[in-house]
Amino acid sequence: ASGAAGLAGAAASRGFAHVAGGAAGSVCALTLAVAGVLRARRRGAGRRAGPVARRAVVFIDGEAGTTGLQVRERLDAHPGIEILSLPAESRKDESARKEALRSADAAVLCLPDDAAIAAVELVGDADTVVVDASTAHRVADGWVYGFPELTADHKKAIAASKRIANPGCYPTGFIALTRPLVDAGLLPAEAALTVPAVSGYSGGGKGLIEIFEGSEHEPWGAYGFGLNHKHLPEMAKWTGLQHEPLFCPSVGNFKQGMVVSVPIRMSQLAPGTTPGAVHQALQERYTGSRFVSVADSLNPDGVLERGAFLRPDTVNDTNNLELFCFGNEGKGTLWLLARLDNLGKGASGACVQNLNLALGFDEAAGLEA
Repeated sequence: ASGAAGLAGAAASRGFAHVAGGAAGSVCALTLAVAGVLRARRRGAGRRAGPVARRAVVFIDGEAGTTGLQVRERLDAHPGIEILSLPAESRKDESARKEALRSADAAVLCLPDDAAIAAVELVGDADTVVVDASTAHRVADGWVYGFPELTADHKKAIAASKRIANPGCYPTGFIALTRPLVDAGLLPAEAALTVPAVSGYSGGGKGLIEIFEGSEHEPWGAYGFGLNHKHLPEMAKWTGLQHEPLFCPSVGNFKQGMVVSVPIRMSQLAPGTTPGAVHQALQERYTGSRFVSVADSLNPDGVLERGAFLRPDTVNDTNNLELFCFGNEGKGTLWLLARLDNLGKGASGACVQNLNLALGFDEAAGLEA
């Protein structure tokens, strides 16, 4: 079958009634037959033998939120996925959510931490792959951290897991910059780092979006003065550092995009380390990566707006993560920067990339734009 009618028929055959969508994707309303959805089960060492022969069914729990809407938009363009969607009046109905969570091939949790923990309890022993976009499980036992580029073999770990914790947006940039240096022995595990960063206001969800798109708001604002940001545990654990960094986040008067900075004195690095060696270590780690790139040269002035400014929004609406290395060997200083879309590689794009790996699709499916 092909086209909207074919998708409707395919959805109905699995116990779903087609309510919206088209050739790019389908959205299904839960029916009484939802429990009859057939899963493409895993084989062997927990990995699928290949892409599912039919469309995989994905339920987004919390689809009306900022991240949920972005995940849904990306999955609408996915050639191998159809979305299971509850009617608005049923989205807080625990029994309906439980059926959807347990019957889907995969579920994406776009929920506050406590609600995400409760959703996992609803999944129970079902064979559903869970990708959690909240903070709740990022350092939890039994969960795989969903940064596919973490190590050379980490994609395999994600593909073999049914519990995947999507990274935070700020940690994605910080970990991408520092983990390769720790692994290469250039950055000692005991290093104490500072991380200034700025994000677009969409990172604060609907509440902050309403403030910044209203009549009165700050032009820029630093926050996190309790020095206990919820991203700190993952920023330490997944870099291999012994200490949490001093994290200085801020929000700017722009909707999307972010820059994460890691300023380092060369005296903090292993003896004899040069800025060029740091740049080379980053390049070697991400050679061949689909989504993470390192500027071709040390001190890449060509990436700067008007020769002076690194824009935060250049990779918006993509799953790309760009890394830059600026160094002044004479002064013994180094400035590492990561640029990404806080709603892309920092949230929904990473969710889709992780879903692709866990369901056996090409990791870039639905993310080509």
